[in-house]
Amino acid sequence: MRTKRGKLSAAVVGLGVLGATVLATGSANSHGYISTPPSRQALCAAGTVTDCGDIQWEPQSVEGPKGFPLAGPSDGTICSGGNDRFAELDDPRGGDWPATHLTGGQSYDFTWTLTARHATTDFKYYITNSSYDPTRPLTRSELEPEPFLTIPYNGAQPPSTVVHNATIPSGHTGKQLILGVWTIADTGNAFYACADVQF
Repeated sequence: MRTKRGKLSAAVVGLGVLGATVLATGSANSHGYISTPPSRQALCAAGTVTDCGDIQWEPQSVEGPKGFPLAGPSDGTICSGGNDRFAELDDPRGGDWPATHLTGGQSYDFTWTLTARHATTDFKYYITNSSYDPTRPLTRSELEPEPFLTIPYNGAQPPSTVVHNATIPSGHTGKQLILGVWTIADTGNAFYACADVQF
């Protein structure tokens, strides 16, 4: 009986270690997203937008190659970080994604919710230009060439809630898109978040 109990205990301990490993791996794969203004993945996670696929459970997981805009996800897959699992984020839905109302020149706080903190190169924010078509997937040519805000971290770890204040660029009208890119210092990846806005 002791032998069976010993084997059973060893099996339970083994399963516990395996479970802890799986949980640790899962949390290592969890990262962050823009929660204010609500990014597309935040809208899916909140249930504001439906038919989102896996992203509704993993708004923090839109991870793709870093180096944007010279590298990174290909045109048409920028909002999903080039991740096929989250292709719903690249679908323009006929231009009907809910949008946050902004005014050029206003001061605005962008908030990231981080589920895992990483050594960080920087956070950058891009905005679309006058060629942007909200009924088509986002391409590089539709973004202003330079970010309107860059926050360097020089390898430091940000807190679990990150707030960056920015002055919203002027000269934009109608429906536009803001792309946030969180570049990780010690991996080859970055996190991408698209937030629809209305001027």
